[in-house]
Amino acid sequence: MKRTLFNLSRRYQDGLRAHLEKGRRTGLELARGIGSEALAAGMQMLDVATLHEQTLVCELLPDCPANKRAALIKQAGIFLAVVIGPIEETQRSARDASLHLKKIVETLSLRTVQLAASNLELSREITQRKAVEKELRKSERQHAQSLQNSNRQQEQFRRMSRQILLAQEDERKRISRELHDVIAQTLTGINIRLAALKNEAALNIQGLELNIARTQQLVAESVNIVHEFARELRPAALDDLGLIPALHSFLKGFTTRTGVRAHLTAFAGVEQLDMAVRTALFRVAQEALTNVARHAQASRLDINIQKLSDCICMKIKDNGKSFNVGHVMRANRGNRLGLLGMRERVEMVGGKFSVESTPDNGTTIEARIPLVKVRASRQPFNEIA
Repeated sequence: MKRTLFNLSRRYQDGLRAHLEKGRRTGLELARGIGSEALAAGMQMLDVATLHEQTLVCELLPDCPANKRAALIKQAGIFLAVVIGPIEETQRSARDASLHLKKIVETLSLRTVQLAASNLELSREITQRKAVEKELRKSERQHAQSLQNSNRQQEQFRRMSRQILLAQEDERKRISRELHDVIAQTLTGINIRLAALKNEAALNIQGLELNIARTQQLVAESVNIVHEFARELRPAALDDLGLIPALHSFLKGFTTRTGVRAHLTAFAGVEQLDMAVRTALFRVAQEALTNVARHAQASRLDINIQKLSDCICMKIKDNGKSFNVGHVMRANRGNRLGLLGMRERVEMVGGKFSVESTPDNGTTIEARIPLVKVRASRQPFNEIA
């Protein structure tokens, strides 16, 4: 009996597929034969309806697009009606059978709609979960990158702090030596001469005037040295007169000390910059010229400050020997700290700093300050040699 029902189930599935694929005539002929076999096997309309439902839900509907399911259910219902025809004829009440069939079809339709809705909801949930997983992976990568950048920057800050401390200590040693070797010795000489004057005042009136002149000369030299220290620490001209006069005065002293000819071309509107920006530009020029004097072996340099469409640009170019910028920037000390210090000063005021050094072309240092740092100015270009 079980084998008969199994074979009948297989025939029902094949017949229903043939009906849906090849058309009504072929399928309905198979349906009549299946109905007779079902009646002979003792199946009731509910049994056939259950078989029909299982075939639809398990075999046909999963592979059918959602927009075609209603038509498939309707066409399959015709096949079911033909199959249960022989069984229906043996029932006393055709009306009850018809109502029961209608109820079955409605139940199947409801279940099909519910299944389709569940499938759609599941598909949406899968899509949302994939999107969330993608965003999580992206967020993890960004977090890892940010953490790596933060660690790298912290390490750079630590190295920079150590180098700044070392540079400050070196500068303190230099100033201490200068004060001891120059100022202290000069003041000691003045003290000795004053003591000698005290003794000679009563014994040798004629030599008194000469010793006083020499003492005055020592005092003047001491004052000049103190002024030189003050200018190196903070030039008064920068605060009192402006950036261009301060640079002009610094270049005159630089040429006197080194013999390197220096030329300054400046846009007068640069004086409209904030004091912090002007100070940064002065310190960049000061450090750049210090490097030229120490390492470049140049005979000429040019400083050009001009107004571009979006920024104020200062270029410092010399005709000395070149160097490997990348190698110097990777070095532990020396010029690296000078270059990093210049770059740090420019970036602190919102600008950009660059260095280019090539054989036969010397070195060019460039600092660009955005125009938002400059107050409105209609002053013309002012060239200072």
